[in-house]
Amino acid sequence: ILRYQNDITIIIFYTMENKEYLYKGAIVNGFIALFFQLIIIPVAMYFTISTAIADPALMVIMIVASIVLGLFWFIMLFGYMTVEPNQARVMVFFGKYKGTFTKTGFFWVHPFMEKKQLSLRARNLDVAPIKVNDKMGNPIMIGLVLVWKLKDTYKAMFEIDSQTMVNANSAATTGSFIAGRMKAFEHFVAIQSDAALRQVAGHYAYDNNNNEEGESITLRDGGEIVNSTLEEQLNERLSMAGIEVVEARINYLAYAPEIAAVMLRRQQADAIIAAREKIVEGAVSMVKMALEKLDNEDVVELDDEKKAAMVSNLLVVLCADEPAQPVINSGTLNH
Repeated sequence: ILRYQNDITIIIFYTMENKEYLYKGAIVNGFIALFFQLIIIPVAMYFTISTAIADPALMVIMIVASIVLGLFWFIMLFGYMTVEPNQARVMVFFGKYKGTFTKTGFFWVHPFMEKKQLSLRARNLDVAPIKVNDKMGNPIMIGLVLVWKLKDTYKAMFEIDSQTMVNANSAATTGSFIAGRMKAFEHFVAIQSDAALRQVAGHYAYDNNNNEEGESITLRDGGEIVNSTLEEQLNERLSMAGIEVVEARINYLAYAPEIAAVMLRRQQADAIIAAREKIVEGAVSMVKMALEKLDNEDVVELDDEKKAAMVSNLLVVLCADEPAQPVINSGTLNH
């Protein structure tokens, strides 16, 4: 940002803080924790109960100890978690973000830590064609396909209201919770993709026809330039949710049905005009060559009037859509 004060240029740089970081808290291998829960705690409970039976004086203390061990055994059941490749766990402790855990395997963390599961794998989204107006105001149908994935788990979980989207999504109740959460992100990407597609389509004309400015880049033949612009717009809109667009391409482009027939006739007319121009150009060169060969080889001498008549006849023969009907002249060239 540039600000001018007393002819002095002040440059102020703003950097966006990356709030995502790796989880540094205590974590135990899941198999070690499982061995402790299934072997150590039951054995401790057995000796506690045996001691209480053998010594009635310690009955109350041993019963309390057994209850505590039983509760600890039960609470441990909620601390296990598995992390597959390209998956992450967002660790939240009573509402406070504690980091993101991405190491794959089977682990145990204390049960009071909430472990929100996210998928970092790439996903496809095929946006159905929508009706928009191009730069010239013509209604067109345009669609896109994109590949996206989560890049920043902190933004994905806390910068947008993903929890509300999950609760409103049917996948959260009929399938796994992670599937519902990722479905919510997909819904968010679809809405933002629709807005970005409308914005990009409004910056370019469908083609160069009736383009007074003579703009060379159009939606129909812009290719990589239009796709690159679309990808930039999507990344700008989705960065707030920690989502990265890997690739975005326009996969459907056509005129809207109400003007498709008119535009087809216009394209046909343009094609006919272009073909006629090519035919006339070739016919003129052939007529010129014919006149030059007649003069150079002294086949016949023609005055200007005869040359004009010959040029007219040759052009009719060469440019006509149907074969010309010959007319035999039985007279002489002098009359």
